[in-house]
Amino acid sequence: MEKYIPQEIEKKWQKKWQDDKSDRCPDDNGKPPYYVLEMFPYPSGNLHMGHVRNYTIGDVIARYRRMNGYNVLHPMGYDAFGMPAENAAIKHNIPPKDWTYSNIENMTRQQKELGLSYDWDREVATCHEKYYKWTQWIFELLYKRGLAYRKEAKVNWCEKCNTVLANEQVIDGKCWRCDTPVVKKDLKQWFFKITDYADRLLDDLKLLPGWPDRVKTMQKNWIGRSEGAEFSFDIPEIGKKIPMFSTRVDTIFGVTYIVLAPEHPYVEELIKGKENETELRSFITRMKNMNDMDRTSNDAEKEGMFTGAYAVNPVNKEKVPVWIANYVLVDYGTGAVMGVPGHDQRDWEFAKKFNLPIRLVIQNKEKNLDLDTMEGAYHDAGTLVNSGEFDGLTDEEARSAITKWLIDRQLGKGTVNFKLRDWLISRQRYWGAPIPVIYCEKCGEQLVPEEQLPVRLPEDVKFTAGAVSPLATSENFVHCTCPKCGGPAVRETDTMDTFVCSSWYYLRYTDARNDEQPWDVKKANHWMNVDQYIGGIEHAILHLMYSRFFMKVFHDAGLVEALEPFERLLTQGMVLMDGSKMSKSKGNVVSPEEILAKYGADTGRLFILFAAPPERDLEWSEQGVEGAYRFLNRVWRVVHQYIELTANGTAGGSDYTEDEKALRFQEYKSVAKVTEDVKGIAGSYALNTAVSAIMEFVNAMSAYAGKNQTICKAAAIEANTNLIKLLAPFTPHIAEELWQIAGFAGSVHDQKWPETDSQALIVDEIELPIQINGKVRERITISVDCDVEELKSRVMELPRVKEFTEGKTIFKFIVVPKKIINIVVK
Repeated sequence: MEKYIPQEIEKKWQKKWQDDKSDRCPDDNGKPPYYVLEMFPYPSGNLHMGHVRNYTIGDVIARYRRMNGYNVLHPMGYDAFGMPAENAAIKHNIPPKDWTYSNIENMTRQQKELGLSYDWDREVATCHEKYYKWTQWIFELLYKRGLAYRKEAKVNWCEKCNTVLANEQVIDGKCWRCDTPVVKKDLKQWFFKITDYADRLLDDLKLLPGWPDRVKTMQKNWIGRSEGAEFSFDIPEIGKKIPMFSTRVDTIFGVTYIVLAPEHPYVEELIKGKENETELRSFITRMKNMNDMDRTSNDAEKEGMFTGAYAVNPVNKEKVPVWIANYVLVDYGTGAVMGVPGHDQRDWEFAKKFNLPIRLVIQNKEKNLDLDTMEGAYHDAGTLVNSGEFDGLTDEEARSAITKWLIDRQLGKGTVNFKLRDWLISRQRYWGAPIPVIYCEKCGEQLVPEEQLPVRLPEDVKFTAGAVSPLATSENFVHCTCPKCGGPAVRETDTMDTFVCSSWYYLRYTDARNDEQPWDVKKANHWMNVDQYIGGIEHAILHLMYSRFFMKVFHDAGLVEALEPFERLLTQGMVLMDGSKMSKSKGNVVSPEEILAKYGADTGRLFILFAAPPERDLEWSEQGVEGAYRFLNRVWRVVHQYIELTANGTAGGSDYTEDEKALRFQEYKSVAKVTEDVKGIAGSYALNTAVSAIMEFVNAMSAYAGKNQTICKAAAIEANTNLIKLLAPFTPHIAEELWQIAGFAGSVHDQKWPETDSQALIVDEIELPIQINGKVRERITISVDCDVEELKSRVMELPRVKEFTEGKTIFKFIVVPKKIINIVVK
């Protein structure tokens, strides 16, 4: 083939790779295992450029590792449950199953056209009953270990999606999928007790040096561990104690009021019979219908009402008013907080609005704080005042002393609190894994026996709007037999959050066709944990936190040795168009199929790898794509040139000409650079500079061929061999074709990665730029062994140097070894 025609080449090799199952990964072939995984997609119908970038990065790493002697597990599947399929069923009267599998078929075709080296024999789809059988089995595992429970709770509800959302799925008060404002509802729901693992999820972040600090910080903040004291305020009017938690017990003498969440269980008793009971109830109802983000945002207006009751401070027996307010949430901490307006800005604003007392109990001698002149709360370090026997202690000393005082009098204790809440997994939708629970009036809550799994999704359902799951419309599904007593019973009609399905898929890939268990422990231990995981930063809390939780549960159950699922994490940047994320609504989408049809997959891959470092956002550029295409045409030509040079080459040997030495120097400089960049030192992959190094090698090859008619045969073969090998992970199709054209045996992807020839990088002479008063005026070629005095003498004899230094005083003569010469004159 004289001309580079990517469409013909790519179809040819894709068929061969598929027919030969070239990328099939044996469980153990004696080579060291390496597991590279990209986050699997939701089968929406078509790949977008974000997918292409994610998968191309992973494919480069997988192909590179194979060429370095690893047995690489590189699988792909589909996160196939979810609301879009159900919405499509409602809109187009298509069964969600049909819609989903049609999309899977299309997206699989698209991925194969990109030349991605997946072991398709390990493909999974979370909606397949052979997969969700084990999702249900995992639910039962958590249930048996006391980690799954059902309770009535105030939950986040999306009116548009008609389903519950976990706290993590509420973004700025809106549904993470459709941006509809979230409201609160009281429903019986299933939860996973992720809070039991809060300490381990936090502490084990230290086991993840290969994760971006940004992601670890996000997880740390979401877990929100805080140490403090727990104590109670008595409310004599109702004969109850209100538990409190505070990280600032040193300010307890500054309490001038306490605040309860409007939903707090004691509120009903406090307001009953009060003169303004109707007004209070109206306020409570309004607060209950607001989402948590709107209530607690720093920008939100502080709203509250006095209950008419008083509480007693345990340290000074002072009576303080009991308020209810929007900024306290019933499911965070104890649902009650002490109001210390002198030392908490939120409390300061509330006290100012409702004319409540403000007391200073921490003084800073340097600032000489005075309530008459203060414009806000003081929350920094200082010394206690107006705090009885604790006056004079630093705030840090006081936290320990007051906590001990409370413990000694059995009034409180030191404790740890977490921001993290239990994971709400119930969803009132059809297209998800049914929760395997049966309810019997006689026997109560029962798990479906393992031998009866999976609980299959029924097909005789009606998709009607409302709070009831579509599963509840199937009589055949709902009514069943109690597994304990054999009497009539009903099934749970909620399905599981799709994040349950995606929190363990990486383990299923290790044993994807096992019908007897979710995975074989021996196989899982051979492969886990994932050596390199790749996906978007948007999953930093949801998917990654849940997967870490599951992994620890599996470890504790003896199902896997590893404590963490992902050894290293790469969060790739977005693909942008004119500075904005590509989206259909903005009309700035570039289809991968357009690029493949016009330029071929290798061009698309090369551009997306070269345009930006993997972690950074990438600006789409048609000119950049065309540039990548031109480069591959140049590669095509230069390889053919070197085939001709080889045919006409000299016998040669190790005694290379100066031009051959220069070629080999750039060749192995590029080999070293590409190896370093693709190896991923410290978890970072510089794939863009790796491509740049290959381009420099091609430039050197082209420059030599343009200048010389002959070459040592060994050097020509060596250049072609190394160039094609370096290209193989990045542009697999053209590399495979050129490998064959050049007459090399086997597949390029089965070859050993090139090693750096250190001798080729040894140079006898180097060229140094000469800078005079900040501007490069001349260059000099010298021996690498030249000493500074000889160098200075030779430099000062150069005509151009003389021209710019004559009649002037040389103030400085600086030699940066192997870099540059700086001369400063006055």
